[in-house]
Amino acid sequence: MRFSESLKKTKDFQNVYNKGKSFANSYLVMYVLDNGLDKNKIGISVSKKVGNSVVRHRLTRLIRESYRLSEEHFQSGYDIIVIARKSAKGKSYRDIESALVHLGRLHKIYK
Repeated sequence: MRFSESLKKTKDFQNVYNKGKSFANSYLVMYVLDNGLDKNKIGISVSKKVGNSVVRHRLTRLIRESYRLSEEHFQSGYDIIVIARKSAKGKSYRDIESALVHLGRLHKIYK
């Protein structure tokens, strides 16, 4: 099993936003950029507009866990940023996982 690293620095996020490609569905937005490495780096962003810190942290955990459990299906070598939309607030794990897999397929990085 591969382990992904996190995107943490603002300049890394800005690089993916500016040069990457994005797709969205009703719950999530995903930006993807080829990083030339043999592993993925994932960043998760949940705005204050979505809810208070408890809601934002719960969504972050749901997205991270959804990615972790389906990580072997994602191709390696990408910087991935996942942004939660307001409509994701209060959704179940299955809804978030389904949205993440859907975006992976749109980007053609989900096998």
